[in-house]
Amino acid sequence: MSTATYTVNGMTCGHCVSSVKEEVGEVPGVAGVEVDLATGLLTVTSDEPVGRDLIASAVKDAGYELVDRS
Repeated sequence: MSTATYTVNGMTCGHCVSSVKEEVGEVPGVAGVEVDLATGLLTVTSDEPVGRDLIASAVKDAGYELVDRS
């Protein structure tokens, strides 16, 4: 099992969280998605690592931005 954590910019409400979870959950290979509204953290679990570009694209489709962590 692989777990990756990202930061999502622009979420302000529960609907935002639902949109991100739905879009990221549709990425092939993703087994689970957790989103923390307060911190903006997105945690993705999968059997094999899923490319960051695929996750970023799904977050963008939901209307938000995946930001790089420093």
